[in-house]
Amino acid sequence: MSVDPIALLGLPLDANSSFMFGCAQGPAAIRAALHSTSGNDANEAAVNVTPVLDDIGDVRISNERGSQADAQAITDAVRDQLGAGRQIISVGGDHSVTYPILRAVREFHDDLTVVHIDAHPDMYDDLDGNPLSHASPFARALEQGCMTTLVQLGIRTANQHQVDQAARWNVTMLGPRHLDRFDPSALRGPVYLSLDLDGLDPSCAPGVSHHEPGGLTVREVLDVIDAMPGPLVGADVVELNPTRDLVDMTAMVGAKLVKEIAGAMLARR
Repeated sequence: MSVDPIALLGLPLDANSSFMFGCAQGPAAIRAALHSTSGNDANEAAVNVTPVLDDIGDVRISNERGSQADAQAITDAVRDQLGAGRQIISVGGDHSVTYPILRAVREFHDDLTVVHIDAHPDMYDDLDGNPLSHASPFARALEQGCMTTLVQLGIRTANQHQVDQAARWNVTMLGPRHLDRFDPSALRGPVYLSLDLDGLDPSCAPGVSHHEPGGLTVREVLDVIDAMPGPLVGADVVELNPTRDLVDMTAMVGAKLVKEIAGAMLARR
């Protein structure tokens, strides 16, 4: 029996990063890990998921800071895949890519729940004069009504401004110590998963620009993916910085997450 493919889209953008660059190399590194012969095509449910991923390549962008044209190119590429009835997994790139992705998802799903795994809330109103900063995608998405519900997991750097932003939009924000309070059964409607690799502890994901100790384990993140209700309409895995990685360790984690997300998408169709 044939299975409709899941689109895999690369977003080589890091110009909106606030600390260091390198995340534009993330899509290539995750692809290399995904197809490395050190592993195989199966996820933990013994489903061969890699052949179901239709790699449509990278979005052509200029990778310029604050570029509305780059953001629009991402929105257009995601819209094309969703319009063809596909689920989509994007690999980045810095976290600024999530706002233009969600602009496209909003066109197809009115009542969207977003689950966001990260060390940072990414809800700055404006960081360093760049409203499209990788520290601001959820502020922009919430302003534009791209989701009904936002649940953030693993957050451990929220300052008062971001706490106030969470209160403004009724965002659920849970740190690593409170992960047991996450109730996936309470999620309603279609779900989108945005997964920043620095949400994991640096001991298991060192290849990120912002090391924030005290994060989630790989197994905890996999448990969250397993618990996602359906349908899971899209996801992104972002903030891999190969220039900071050790023996491709974080790239392999990113590839693992892509496979498990793909498996969850298939299982919840």
